Amino acid sequence: MGATEPLLRVEGLSKAYPGVLANDAVNLAIAPGQVHALLGENGAGKSTLVKMIYGLVRPDAGSMVLRGAPYAPPDPHAARAAGVAMVFQHFSLFEALNVAENVALGMENPPPLRQLAARIRAVSDAYGLPLDPGRIVGDLSAGERQRVEIIRCLLQEPKLLIMDEPTSVLTPQEVEILFATLRLLAAEGTAILYISHKLEEIRSLCDRATILRGGRVVAACNPRERTAHELAELMVGAELKLTDRAGRKPGEVLLEVVGLHMPPASAFGPSLKSVSFELRRGEVLGIGGVAGNGQEDLLATLSGERPSSAGTVVLKGEDVSTLGPNPRRARGLLAAPEERLGHAAAPDMSLTENAVLTGTMRRPLTRHGFIDRRAARAFAAEIIAAFDVRTPGPQVAARALSGGNLQKFVIGREVLQAPEVLVVNQPTWGVDAAAAAAIRQALLDLAAAGAGVIVISQDLDELLEISDRFAALNEGRLSPPQATAKLTLREIGLSLGGAHGMKPLEVLA
Repeated sequence: MGATEPLLRVEGLSKAYPGVLANDAVNLAIAPGQVHALLGENGAGKSTLVKMIYGLVRPDAGSMVLRGAPYAPPDPHAARAAGVAMVFQHFSLFEALNVAENVALGMENPPPLRQLAARIRAVSDAYGLPLDPGRIVGDLSAGERQRVEIIRCLLQEPKLLIMDEPTSVLTPQEVEILFATLRLLAAEGTAILYISHKLEEIRSLCDRATILRGGRVVAACNPRERTAHELAELMVGAELKLTDRAGRKPGEVLLEVVGLHMPPASAFGPSLKSVSFELRRGEVLGIGGVAGNGQEDLLATLSGERPSSAGTVVLKGEDVSTLGPNPRRARGLLAAPEERLGHAAAPDMSLTENAVLTGTMRRPLTRHGFIDRRAARAFAAEIIAAFDVRTPGPQVAARALSGGNLQKFVIGREVLQAPEVLVVNQPTWGVDAAAAAAIRQALLDLAAAGAGVIVISQDLDELLEISDRFAALNEGRLSPPQATAKLTLREIGLSLGGAHGMKPLEVLA
């Protein structure tokens, strides 16, 4: 392979599914030592493309050349043997096993555990990702779990490393550590194909960007020469509206939470410990936290899905602590959980049926105890139109939607019920720039109309953009909310890592 020849060349790669052309004659070239971004909206074809490169999906047409030789991996085993590794967005780790045991499970021919532990220590130290091979994975932070996945890949000595949304569960300090590692790998000649919706990170880290839209390559550029706004507009093919925070003025207290305690939902999760805060009318309260610090438990106890073991939840002066989800909904306290399929929406039910799931308490969707199908279809159609949900119609099953479109439907379903208080967890998780902007604006508009909004998110840029006050959730404890405008990103990042040797937010205040 010549000095200027790409490590990987993709030529005319195409893949079709029933009714969808996921990739349409995609061309891509990645050089040794290059950090190459792959950008695009939800459904643009990024996942299909990297799955073909990693051997999870076979292309219908086109070819690939890796290190000067034809490359057509029939499965991930062949891809790894050829020097291609991938770190997926969702971790594939067993919480009850230790680090070394998890790493061994991902290797073709693992050495004895003692030898493997020594290699893990050596490699993790060499790349600035310190990791104890004897620690139980269930006790690790989200950032430490990601290190396990990365070290498992690095032990294969890959020539190409694919990373899918690697910073979505990391604090800013952990992102800095990860980027230092990736730059070191690139300096050693490893090519990195990097997928992320965080465009400022792309500008900071990547040397080159390829932008997909509708399965086709529509642009290629040096991301450092473009603004994040310009990159977003290349992705969506249209002008992107800026978030409008105008028209909001906090009023009286809508929700008062005092001393909430709740045992963990899983063996490795934290319990909620004396969580207290107030939410005012017209206010957006941002709650940040690294994954696994009690976010879903907090949403569940606020929504009434899981009653707390102690403490009170007072809505508009009424103690609703003992009420379940439907009575709380009837009184105006609505929630949208993080997990879209299976929790927020039933995968095999139509959008009309999913609209009914939570809508009957606040919308006239039933008559004489039976579902009014015409009203239910009209409600689903209203959500689809108001939130630009890309789907053939309300009859389509929830699982047929892309992640971003299903998220718009779930948020729209709750917003259009005119809640007094709306609690959302990860409202723009894995959602492209245009859809994320639409969801954030909808939450701001809801607050401007007089509702109180609680946004639980791991995306600190999101919380800084839309929240009036910020609190950090760490190991089930919530720091006192403070005005977001007075906090720096570094202070917030340190507060989120408080259980791992960093100072909590109240110390920094």
